[in-house]
Formats: sequence, structure tokens, C-alpha cells
Amino acid sequence: MPPRRTDVDSGSDSDSFDESSKKAKGKTKAKEGAYAWEAKYTRSWDTVQEDEGGSLQGTVEGLIARRRRRRLLEPTAAVRRTIVRHLFLLIDLSDAMRERDLRPTRLDLTLQCARAFVTEWFDQNPLGQIGIGAMRGGLGDRIVEMTGNPQDVLTVLGERHRFEPSGEPSLQNALEMARSAMSHLPNHASREVLVIYSALTTVDPGDIMETLAACVRDRIRVSVVALAAEMRICRELCEKTGGTFSVAMNEGHFKDLLFELVPPPALRTGPKTDTRSSTSGADLMLMGFPTRLPASAPAALCSCHGAMRRAGFLCPRCRARLCDVPTDCPVCGIMVVSAPHLARSFHHLFPVKPYAAVYVELFSVYSLSDSRSSEQRCHACSVSFPTQTQQHQVQEGMSPFGRYRCPTCSHDFCPDCDVFVHDVLHTCPGCEN
Repeated sequence: MPPRRTDVDSGSDSDSFDESSKKAKGKTKAKEGAYAWEAKYTRSWDTVQEDEGGSLQGTVEGLIARRRRRRLLEPTAAVRRTIVRHLFLLIDLSDAMRERDLRPTRLDLTLQCARAFVTEWFDQNPLGQIGIGAMRGGLGDRIVEMTGNPQDVLTVLGERHRFEPSGEPSLQNALEMARSAMSHLPNHASREVLVIYSALTTVDPGDIMETLAACVRDRIRVSVVALAAEMRICRELCEKTGGTFSVAMNEGHFKDLLFELVPPPALRTGPKTDTRSSTSGADLMLMGFPTRLPASAPAALCSCHGAMRRAGFLCPRCRARLCDVPTDCPVCGIMVVSAPHLARSFHHLFPVKPYAAVYVELFSVYSLSDSRSSEQRCHACSVSFPTQTQQHQVQEGMSPFGRYRCPTCSHDFCPDCDVFVHDVLHTCPGCEN
């Protein structure tokens, strides 16, 4: 008996020693970051540092500035894009949209961001058209037909009672509805579907993989912005159709994800066996410039709505009266556009070159004989450049002096003008002068 008791005691001691050694090894691994799951995450809180006065203002400004200049990391090579876009926006109106993890609710935030997205989308793509659909009760509900008038879309998005959540969403029915709405589009027009998805399930009447194959065959690009978590079928839809998939982390990130889809995507060429994917039809596009009618013109029935109108436009081919442009004439089918809309659409094909960040002092860059060596203000807004180095911007892609130089005209611009030129103006003020 005594030896057995000794063996038991020694065994318990060895067990406790093993447990303590395991804990010690675990702590060591935790300190070293040796766990496999830690490699998937970044310690973003380690980048937040206080300045000498104990303020976080510099760090916050640095994070905002880095986010505004993310385009410097994108390729600047010339890319063929489609300027005549057709987008169908699918909004999840299931019971999951009532959740309050995104303030005030997922639905209210979605409608608010959708209105801002539609406004910016039409501003950057004046020749495009947008339709809106809903996913609720296991069905696909078409709320707005495909139209090129932003006011029609914004008016419907402002009617809150038309977006009451109910039931479960059906991703297959919604995609089939979007396909039927874009089946008549010509080859030169893009076909895009943007899905704002909130639920974690989908109620489909059939095989959704057949719908996925049909979207690939019809060259429909599907992009999904999830509000809850990642779903495999959503990611597969985006990967096979050439779209983008993302999950919103907060309110600001959700809006950023939507606005990333505002510029037209790169033009994709399909298989050579598919005649619809040929780009020969996009070389020459038949368009017409209408004649604008004054407000004092006699009233007549418009061909698009069948209502009495005084002001409007006349189709250059059939002389039919139209309410607004750009649009497709319902009588002869020609695409009626205005010259300003066509000119605004071409800035995507010829974008402004990204400005280079200035990392060294001004007098070490320019020679004394250079007339621009004495410039201490922004060439666009005449705001003085900072005289001291901004420590939170000492990194790649960020100028510590707040200077960003055009590679063509060599003029310097402040960070605000840099963003304004590339995102709004789309023309360099120095090169134009």
C-alpha cells in the first residue's frame, strides 16, 4: 500500500507539472503570436499612438488621409470601361433588416446610404440606368423599373412604407427577376446587379447554381455587400460573375463599400464562342442629340409617359417628344443623350494621373532657377503648406509636408485638393492652365 500511495502522489505531481508547463508554453506562444489563428488578424489598436500632448488627433487624421489616398495603391494602367451602364439594386427586406447592430437599424441605414449611392452613381454615370428590387417573403419584388432619371429612383427610396421587411429572402428569385429586367439590353451596355444582403439564409424554389450559370452566360456581374456575415453562395456568385464581395463592419465602412462600386468596372471579354461577348458592337454606338423645347412650347403628349408636357426634348430621328434625357426613345429605339452627359462619361476612360507624394523639402527638390521653387501655397486653393513635418504621415503614399505633385505639370496641391481633383473635378487645374 505505501508504495502505491507514493506512485499516486508522484503521478499527481507529474500531472500538475505538465499542466503548469503547458500553461507556461501557452503564455509564451501567446506572447510570441505563434497561434495559427492570430495570423489572420491585425492588431489595429497597436497603430493608435498619442502625441506629445496626449492627443489622438494626429492618429485620426492619418487614418482618414490614408483611406482617402487608397487609389495610389491601385494600378494606373489604361483599362477599357463601359460608359453605358445598367445596374439593378436588390435590397434584402427580410426580418433580419430590423436588427439594430447598425444604427439606427439596418433598413434605415440601407435606405439612407442607397439614396446617397444613387445620387453619386448618376453623377458619375449620366448615361446609365438603375432599377430597384426587393427580397422579402421568399419572392422578388420589382419596386422601380430600369430608368435613367435619378429623381424617380430617389422619390421611391424616400417612401419608407414601400420597404417594410417581412419573411425570408430568396436570392434565386431576385436574381431571376434582375435577369429578366436586363434581358433586352444591347451588347455594348453593362449588366450589373448589386445585392445588399442582411440575412444568413436564402429560401430558393430551385437550384441556385443554375441561376448562377445563367448569370455567367448572360454576362451579368453580381456584387454583394453583406450586413451580417459571409455566405458561401454569395461569395461564389461574385467570384464567378466577376463582381466583388464584402462585409460591412460599421456604418462608415458600409457607405465606403457602396461608393467603391460607383466607378464603372473594367470591361470583360467573354469566350470567343459566345457572340454576345464580342466587343465589335461597342466600337460604334448609334446615339442621337435631341432638340430642347422651351417652357412656352404648346403642350403635347410625351411618348414615354403619355402625359401632357410643355417642356421636354424632341427625338432627332422620329421627332417624338421625351420628358428627359438620357433615355431610349420608346418609338424608334435610338439612345437619346445630351452632349454634356456624353462628355462627363468620358472622364472614366481618361482619368487624372495620381499625384505623387513629396517626401523631401521643397528647396532640395527644385533648383533656385525654377520659378515654382518659391511656391508655398497650393496651386488650386492657395492654402499655405505646413512648415513642420507631420509625423503621422511619415509613411508610404503620404507626404509629411502635405504636398502632392502632379507628374505632368509639376504643380503641388494640398490633400483636400488632391481628393477633389480626382473624385469630383476629374481635371488637373495645373495642366489645364
